Amino acid sequence: MIKIIFAGTPEFAAISLEALIHDKRFEIVAVLTQPDRPAGRGQKLQASPVKTLALQHQLLVLQPETLKTTEIQETLKSFQADVMIVAAYGLLLPEAVLSIPKHGCINIHGSLLPRWRGAAPVQRAIETGDQETGVTIMQMEKGLDTGGMFYKKTCPITTEDTSASLMQKIAYLGAEALIESLPKIISGELNAEKQNEAEANYAKKLEKAESILNWQEIAEVLERRIRAFSPWPGCAFEQNGQMIKVGKAHVVKNISHALPGEVLSCGADGLVIACGKDALCITQVQIPGGKMQPVAQLIISPKFISLFE
Repeated sequence: MIKIIFAGTPEFAAISLEALIHDKRFEIVAVLTQPDRPAGRGQKLQASPVKTLALQHQLLVLQPETLKTTEIQETLKSFQADVMIVAAYGLLLPEAVLSIPKHGCINIHGSLLPRWRGAAPVQRAIETGDQETGVTIMQMEKGLDTGGMFYKKTCPITTEDTSASLMQKIAYLGAEALIESLPKIISGELNAEKQNEAEANYAKKLEKAESILNWQEIAEVLERRIRAFSPWPGCAFEQNGQMIKVGKAHVVKNISHALPGEVLSCGADGLVIACGKDALCITQVQIPGGKMQPVAQLIISPKFISLFE
């Protein structure tokens, strides 16, 4: 039986943990996850999805603020694990920790390396217009997502995918890839392939400043960004001094001579705004003080109408 320390925090990681739990070839000797964080309107402490699942299965849960202390490193050594599986954990793994398990630390990375390294590979893949993505089971080392690649599984990126929908697809794909590859990695049947540095790109963390739509850009770019930034941080634009959040939109051809940012039409089909090239038809918005709604339902709202007068 393969002894595993599992390190992860969000639902993305919990899906792989559940797959490991139900496979009798693996024994989860400990689960590492982020400390409980305040969440919701009441800001009450909330356990991570990984912690919730681990406790349901009576697994040992550790929630250190850091892995740099001698105390936590000695604790990890005491488990005599064959491998540590890491999936969206959220804490830096020092070199001292990477070498603790017999077979090191293996990461479930949410992209086809070396295409996207870094914090937001799923979002940047959508934003850039990639037609496919997937997961890479990789050996962790000191560099950021630079380790050798053991195994990959791919999936298409559709024109309807948001970061939320694509992340869910990849989460299940990652669990499948892990279950299929881990025994072969431990036995030595699978060897790590070195990454081609020339093909690597850095998927930088999303910033709220990027979420403001600039109508000078082409409509296709803005439409992809709206999907990539859904659900967080979301995209918005300013209209008559008010910030309007955008839920859904699609590209429409624009052969008029309207300036970028000019409203071309507003009706049951959506709010059409000219861009640097073509136009964006926004079909779902949230105005200040309201909730996200279809434009078709808002066109009779005096507050909405006043914004575009």
